[in-house]
Formats: sequence, C-alpha cells, structure tokens
Amino acid sequence: MAGILIVAHMPLASALVKFVEHVYGELPKNILALDVVPHEDSKGTLKRMEDAALLISDEDGVLILADILGATPANVAARLAALEHFHSKVQIIAGVNLPMLLRAVSHRHEPLDALVEIALQGGLQGVVRLRENTKVTFNNL
Repeated sequence: MAGILIVAHMPLASALVKFVEHVYGELPKNILALDVVPHEDSKGTLKRMEDAALLISDEDGVLILADILGATPANVAARLAALEHFHSKVQIIAGVNLPMLLRAVSHRHEPLDALVEIALQGGLQGVVRLRENTKVTFNNL
C-alpha cells in the first residue's frame, strides 16, 4: 500500500492530516504531514522530507501531495523524486485539495501510477461552481 506524504507550507500539511483523522476516526497507516516552516533552508527541508518518505515507503512507493506548483514544498519534492534511491518510487501531485486527499487515502491499495490518476480525478471533480439548485452528494468524490 502506497504511503502518502503531504508537504505544504506550515500549518497546512498538519491540518490536512487532521482532516483525514477526522474522516477516518484515526490516521490510517503510512500517512504523514510535513509542514515547511518559514525561512527553512531547502537542504533541511529535503532531509526532513527524505526521512519522512523513507518512514512510510514500502514496495508500493510514496505519493507526495504538495500545496502549490512552483513553491518550496513541490520544488523540494521534485528534488527528492530525482534522488537515485527514490527514482520511480515517488510520484508528486501539486495543488492538493481535500477531495484529492480523500480519493488518495481511499485508494492507497492501487498501484502508484493508478493512484496518481485516481487522486488527480478526485481533485478535479471536487472543484465545482455551486448554484442554488446544485445537488451535491459526497458520493461524487
């Protein structure tokens, strides 16, 4: 089962993990948050991210959900994925949102490449414009 590492500007990653705990009643195995603190050296962030990824990694790899494309969490995650011992075992999605996260957690048993596509679809389908006559169900996620 793939590990899920949420990397985001402080305190978003921790808040997203608390959301998962709220929905599931407890934090499922191999899900971690890494809050990137202001003014932290990117080498320090990379080391913390590497340690976290190693902690939750198994033969199925790690899905990293980052907050913003082009920002430090996603950039450091890309550096992590380029490391030889993580090559092909780490996939990254930038632009994490709650529907994406729920989809990823619910489908961690899927192979990593399939999990990425499922999580992306959850994130995209979870962004809609609501009007007063819009019918919304949780099953849509």
